[in-house]
Amino acid sequence: MNKIGVQEPTVLLPKEGIDLKKWAVVACDQYSSSPEYWQDVEKIVGKSPSTNNLIFPEAWLGKDDEVRIKRIQQSMKDYLAQGLFHEHKGFILVERKTERTRMGLMLAVDLEQYDYNKGSTSLIRATEGTILDRIPPRVRIRQGAPLELPHIMMLVDDPDDTVLGPLIKAKNKFKVLYDTELMMKGGHIRGYAVDSTHSTKMLKALEELAKPASFKARYGLSDNRPVLLFAVGDGNHSLATAKAVWEEMKKSTPAASLVNHPARYALVELVNVHDEGLEFEPIHRVLFGVKKDLLTSLRESLGDTISFSSCTRQEMIARAGGGATHKIGMISSKGYGVIEFARPTHNLPVATLQNFLDPFIKSGGAHSIDYVHGDDVVCDLGSKASNVGLYLPTMPKDDLFKTVLLDG
Repeated sequence: MNKIGVQEPTVLLPKEGIDLKKWAVVACDQYSSSPEYWQDVEKIVGKSPSTNNLIFPEAWLGKDDEVRIKRIQQSMKDYLAQGLFHEHKGFILVERKTERTRMGLMLAVDLEQYDYNKGSTSLIRATEGTILDRIPPRVRIRQGAPLELPHIMMLVDDPDDTVLGPLIKAKNKFKVLYDTELMMKGGHIRGYAVDSTHSTKMLKALEELAKPASFKARYGLSDNRPVLLFAVGDGNHSLATAKAVWEEMKKSTPAASLVNHPARYALVELVNVHDEGLEFEPIHRVLFGVKKDLLTSLRESLGDTISFSSCTRQEMIARAGGGATHKIGMISSKGYGVIEFARPTHNLPVATLQNFLDPFIKSGGAHSIDYVHGDDVVCDLGSKASNVGLYLPTMPKDDLFKTVLLDG
């Protein structure tokens, strides 16, 4: 295993003749508070082969979980028995087109180089707190499942585009593995098989980024802290689940089999954080069944450093932001407003907020919390009785790796 924790993946792809538009669906943790989205997907798919039958949309968690898990695992076995796949070994360059184009690279990462716990100094690190309660249901699906369908975006901070840049320039020389429109306004996706020459150069470019001297220069560091090469941009809980299953498997696996055991590696899509097609969007929070007044609890916790002002929706969106103070939008049945943290506890507004929310939820301040994308979703859900929506500002791309280094 190389020092950068990267391996050439083995990927199962649908055989020719399968309707790829019906085959591909979004990640299972999307639209978790919008079950109607998944109902529409089921109508589109019908009885056609689809990954919709191989994943557990989180919108359905808590509704006949064990029955659904057994059905998912049986569908995996059926698809394998029916010979619906062909095997591809090698790196895959992925081109996604929506309003803009984003490029990524499918590869396998070594879970021994990943630690999602707070204070981690591993080569691969999480960019958000891992909610441990979310792992057991995912583990139950994964244990005994013959297929893995991860949805993990791994980010690399490569300002000179040395890793993916050469692959993108040479893409028209590569064999096209798949090319399809995606359902539900998902855009278009195309996959290219990266040849061995370009694969070797790509790995060398990653090794260069991982050199301690290069790492220190990139972030202006004066100490010798461990290198951070990859940050999990999305799908942190999928990767954490793979890690949990691997750690459990290690207990009963002979030492000689551990080095190249398939469960040691996870399939991810590597994206340069500077890719023009990668748009950072905030993950807003929605509290359900709020039992304690949020503003009162904030002031009890942080004193007079907290202020609140009512405003319109448009003003809330415009004012939310970071800097010397942190401003976070608040939506309730009473309307819109902005919470201002005069003395932030962390580098980013999202970290300042979450530092308060974790104990607030744990103490019974609200029944549950969900993490949602999109202005309309957080505003619609937050405005319902007994709910509170918390609108977060967009984080500048250049702040991501620095924040993980500073705040964990």
